[in-house]
Parts: sequence; structure tokens; C-alpha cells
Amino acid sequence: MLTSLRKTLAQEGSVSFSLRVRPNARRTEVVSVLEDGSVKIALAAPAEDGRANAALIGFLGEEFGVHPSRVEILAGGSGRRKVVRISR
Repeated sequence: MLTSLRKTLAQEGSVSFSLRVRPNARRTEVVSVLEDGSVKIALAAPAEDGRANAALIGFLGEEFGVHPSRVEILAGGSGRRKVVRISR
């Protein structure tokens, strides 16, 4: 599901995209790509004390093969809809 985003990261050095996150899920995983192009991600971490954001950053770092410090939440830090940027 993230193949085109990975290609963009490899070609351009960074990629930004929108997310819809669902905290308190059974496991952390990419669920789907929504009609508006947002990536829906389920997070096992609860949405308290920044734990869901930390889990999201770690998960995206693993998925894209980058260090978590290369993943940045640009918008939506306290909401379910977010915009992130990943850099090489």
C-alpha cells in the first residue's frame, strides 16, 4: 500500500502525505488507503501523553527504512488526521 510513497522518497529524498490514525487498536498496521488518498493506520498505543505519536513515528520509520528522527509530524499532532514528512 505504501509502494508509491516509498518510490517518491527514494527519487526525491522526501515525501509528505496525510494520515488517518486509529489509536488503541489490537496491533499497529497500515489498514488501507482512503478515497481522498490518506493512509489509514491502526496504532496499538493509546492516544495519551504522546504515546500514539511516538508509536506512529517509530512505525513509519520502520516501514520506510529510515531512522525515526527523519519522520516529522507537520500537522495534526493532537488529532487523528495528520500530515507527515519523511526524509532520507
